[in-house]
Amino acid sequence: MQDKFAPERRRMLDAIARNAVETSHYLGRNHLSPAVIDALETVPRHEFVPENMQAAAYENRPLPIGRGQTISQPFIVAIMTELANLSPQSRVLEIGTGCGYQAAVLAQIAAKVVTIERIASLANEAKARLKRLGCGNITVLHGDGGKGWPAEAPYDAILVTAAAAELPTALLDQLRPGGRMVIPLGRQGMTQSLTVMEKDAETGAIHESCNLPVAFVPLLGGID
Repeated sequence: MQDKFAPERRRMLDAIARNAVETSHYLGRNHLSPAVIDALETVPRHEFVPENMQAAAYENRPLPIGRGQTISQPFIVAIMTELANLSPQSRVLEIGTGCGYQAAVLAQIAAKVVTIERIASLANEAKARLKRLGCGNITVLHGDGGKGWPAEAPYDAILVTAAAAELPTALLDQLRPGGRMVIPLGRQGMTQSLTVMEKDAETGAIHESCNLPVAFVPLLGGID
């Protein structure tokens, strides 16, 4: 069957490539790895947005998915995946499943993705969607993402898709030595920075980098 979204997906990837060049002074790189590009090409973003938004699915901007939530801008999904520095053996924890798009992109590269969503209806919908799309290496959980998921720790990478006012120490504790956390830090309505926290493999010390200006919804505790 012909992929009617192929031209839009190509334009999305071109826009992401331009954004990577424009923000290279924050990111320390001016292009995406082939693995990340392949993941973005493979995952059908139109399957993760409401039907009435599908025509805009490959525009390089966030889109509403209901419950006051959005699917992140494709560039942000790409950069968070890139900064996680994944390998085919990586085990990843994602905080904030939303519609499941970021998890699906991660799962194209990593061996296992555990993703936690605090809103039950979103978690259930994402679980059904990812199953329908054949994403068998993703576990979707309904829970308080700020607490992480210690049962499967440590993780090679942790991605947080909502802004934290302070660094969640419970998540850092679940990051393996040598692993990376990618997280937006800052309060909603104020300056937020997409930050990489790398745990030193020898000492366990945390090294901070990136600091790309971003705007995310706040990381909330509890469940709904």
